[in-house]
Amino acid sequence: MSHIVTLQDAVTAFAPWMEPTNAEMDAIEQEMPLILAEVDLVDAQIMTLDRTPSELDARRVRRARRRVLAARRDLANQGGADAPVVA
Repeated sequence: MSHIVTLQDAVTAFAPWMEPTNAEMDAIEQEMPLILAEVDLVDAQIMTLDRTPSELDARRVRRARRRVLAARRDLANQGGADAPVVA
């Protein structure tokens, strides 16, 4: 009966061999400024969902968008063969 699995196997999302490699972790670390800027943008947009955005809210969203664009630009300008692709 090969179709029987243990409870641990059924609830574990990833096997140990599926952990990210050092190269993948380095790529994530390199993209961290962009990730944090995008989180700030989403936070600013969420704040405006349940109310009419004030001028301060609009400024906060614009500033967050500029930080995302600057982080993308910086990441793209790092260049090199091992630079991550920004989508």
